[in-house]
Amino acid sequence: MSEAKLKEVAQVVSGQHLLDGEHNTAGVGIGYLTGPSDFGREVPTISRWTESPKATCQRGDVLVTVKGAGVGKINHAPPETVAIGRQIMAVRNDPSLLDSRYLAAFLSGQLTHFRDRAVGATVPGLSRGDLEDLTIPLPALPVQRRIAARLDQQMAEVETARSAASLLKRDLSRFRAAIYRDAFRRGVPVVIPPIRTEAPKDWRWKTLSKLSRLESGHTPSRQRPEWWGGNVSWISLTEIRALDGVWVEETKIRTNAEGIANSAARILPRGTVCFSRTASVGFVTIMAKPMATSQDFANWVCGDQLDPEFLMHALIASRKSLREIATGATHKTIYMPALESFHVCMPKIDEQRRIVRRLKAQLAEADAIAKAAAEQLAEIERLPQRLLARAFGGAG
Repeated sequence: MSEAKLKEVAQVVSGQHLLDGEHNTAGVGIGYLTGPSDFGREVPTISRWTESPKATCQRGDVLVTVKGAGVGKINHAPPETVAIGRQIMAVRNDPSLLDSRYLAAFLSGQLTHFRDRAVGATVPGLSRGDLEDLTIPLPALPVQRRIAARLDQQMAEVETARSAASLLKRDLSRFRAAIYRDAFRRGVPVVIPPIRTEAPKDWRWKTLSKLSRLESGHTPSRQRPEWWGGNVSWISLTEIRALDGVWVEETKIRTNAEGIANSAARILPRGTVCFSRTASVGFVTIMAKPMATSQDFANWVCGDQLDPEFLMHALIASRKSLREIATGATHKTIYMPALESFHVCMPKIDEQRRIVRRLKAQLAEADAIAKAAAEQLAEIERLPQRLLARAFGGAG
């Protein structure tokens, strides 16, 4: 089987930049593609136009993004002539030697090569020579078309599998929400007055601050490095997303006894429920050992009528509605007066613990399914490049 340099069987057209006054969003002129953000699955979307095109692509061209973080994306040119900016090159095949869909598939298989070749101190990029000097396997045109048709069919099957996996991921999110709704009898278990829903049978609405001690946190001075890096775990917004819904054994950011002594921070006991109330509002964790938090948290030290895990999951179940009460122009915050007025809907302590045991088992099952689904989706995302490597490895 023969092969050729791309420049021997195709022309590479470099896009050229247009100044701000040379393009518009009013639909005046011909379409103007600026870069990766315009690219779709197969064909780009036109959102800008120009009456002063400097470089154009035409029907049948294969477009390659050649600058920036999106280097190596491939699209087919739109059916009409459009202008292309400097982040794009158009590869125009010689139809007597090279099928355009075969060309597009071949270039799609060069993604890793393109990203490895991209150079530039600030913005990575490919040169025209990087494309022109590619060696492309060149079977007879009927064979090229059969390879392209087979790859089209395989990519369609991959897309079907990707859509199914994405749908499963979305459904798992709904499944977790349903688990929480079932656990808390389809109500929102933590609210601020007025309380608009009646408590289920054998449950009661109670003021959270009467069942637990509400504490805030503090940050020792960052100007004193000797107060940091000690043996006291310190919960901050930096880590709270990773700690959401679990017991925290230790944190990456740590202070020490001197930092605690010289600030308003307090070491709180095991079992303290920590709720992020500023910026990243609504994430919750529980201290597995004594530690401190930043001022971005409301911390509840539960009394003997309230199980800490029940409270944590009640706050998670109420996350959406609690975020709606956060206020502030720069960072949304739930302030102390609102936190002091929190009411929680709860059964007696033994029933709380039974609910928590069942909830944890269901969430663990959902997490296992989610992990398997994520692994499946990752495998699906790797399939296109594997199929392309197989097709062109065989063709070469």
